[in-house]
Amino acid sequence: MKRRNLTGPKLTPLELKIMQVLWLEGPSKVAEVQMALKEELAYTTVQTMLNILLRKGQVKRTQEGRAFRYRPIVSREGATGGAVEDLVRRMFGGSAEALLMTMVDARQISANDLEQLAKKVAEAERLERTKQLDPRELP
Repeated sequence: MKRRNLTGPKLTPLELKIMQVLWLEGPSKVAEVQMALKEELAYTTVQTMLNILLRKGQVKRTQEGRAFRYRPIVSREGATGGAVEDLVRRMFGGSAEALLMTMVDARQISANDLEQLAKKVAEAERLERTKQLDPRELP
C-alpha cells in the first residue's frame, strides 16, 4: 500500500514542542506559546520558529491588534503519522515489520499490544475490502 506524506516538511524537535503547545492550548500569540514552553526561550526565538512553521504550512496566523495569533492547520494525528512514516523509512528501510520486531526485541511492545494491533489491522483490512466492493454486491 502506497503511503502519502501527511504533514509536508518534517518537524524539528523545537517545532514539534511549539506545535504541541498549539494543539493543547489552541490558537495562541507568541507570548502565550513562550510561556507554555517548559524551557526558557527568548520571545524572538519563539516568534522565528512560529514564522518558520508558517512558511512550512504547519500553522496559519491572524492579526489581533499589533500581534498575531497562530493556529495549527495540521492535526496531531497527521503530524504523528508523518513522523512515524519518516522514522520507518529512514531507520527501517520502509519496513513497519522491522520496526515492530525491534520494539519486540527491545521489550517496547507486549504480546497484548501485538494482539490489539492484529485486531486493528484485521478491522482496517475488512473496511478496505468493504470500500472496494460494488455497492450492489453488499448484503
